[in-house]
Amino acid sequence: MAPLLNIQNLHASVEGKPVLNGVNLKINEGEIHALMGPNGSGKSTLSNILMGHPKFRVTKGKVMYKGKDLLKMKPHERALAGIFLAFQYPKEIGGVSLEEFLLAAYRAKQKHDKPNDPPVLVFRFKAMLDELMKKLKMPEKFAERYLNVGFSGGEKKKAEVLQMAVLRPDLAVMDETDSGLDVDALKTVCAGIKQAMKGKSVLLVTHYQRVLKYLTPDFVHVLKDGKIVKSGGKNFAEELEKKGYEAL
Repeated sequence: MAPLLNIQNLHASVEGKPVLNGVNLKINEGEIHALMGPNGSGKSTLSNILMGHPKFRVTKGKVMYKGKDLLKMKPHERALAGIFLAFQYPKEIGGVSLEEFLLAAYRAKQKHDKPNDPPVLVFRFKAMLDELMKKLKMPEKFAERYLNVGFSGGEKKKAEVLQMAVLRPDLAVMDETDSGLDVDALKTVCAGIKQAMKGKSVLLVTHYQRVLKYLTPDFVHVLKDGKIVKSGGKNFAEELEKKGYEAL
C-alpha cells in the first residue's frame, strides 16, 4: 500500500534563503510521527509547505498525498482532501463564533465529499457539536465565543482539537501544539487529539519530549539543517532528551 504522505528530497526557501535541504519522510495511514529539532531547523517551514503557504517556495523535490501531487493543489483543496494544520499561534477572527466557523467548514467538507447530499441542518450539527464538546470536556458556551478572541493559549489549542473532531481529517499536521500549555492543559489537549484522530495520521512538530509522554508516537524524526538526520521509535525521544541535538 502506498504511503498516505510521501515527501521525497524536498528543498524549499523563504525569501530566497534555503531552509529545507532534502527532506524525505513517509507517513502511512494511522501512524503518529513526531518531528523534533533545534530552532531554525525548518520544522514550521515543512508544516507550512504541506498546507500550501505562499511565502514558502519549493525549489526541488516531490510531495505525494494519497497518490496525488500535493504541491499542485491549492490550500483549500488540500484541506478538502483531508489535511489539517493546527497552528502554533491560532489566528483570532472577531465577529464569527466558533460554532459558525465549524458549521461553515463542516458544510464545505460535506459538499466536497457528498455533493448530492443536502447540507447538514443547523440543529443536527448543533447536536453533534454538543456531543463532541462533552467528550472533550468543553462547556457549551465555549462554541458561542468569537473564534479565538480572548482565548487563553490552552483554549485556542482546545478549539483546534474540536475542529479536528468535527472535520476528522486524514492527516493532522500539528505545529508545536504543546507551546504555551501547562501540564493540565497539555494532558487535556493530548487526550482530545487521541480521541479526535483515532485511526488517523498525525505529524506532530515539537521542541520538547514532554508532549510525547501523553501522545505516544510510532516514529520520531530529528530535523537539523533542513533535513532529517536521524529517525527512531518512541524511545528515541528519551535519548534526545538526555543527549540533545548536538550529538547527532
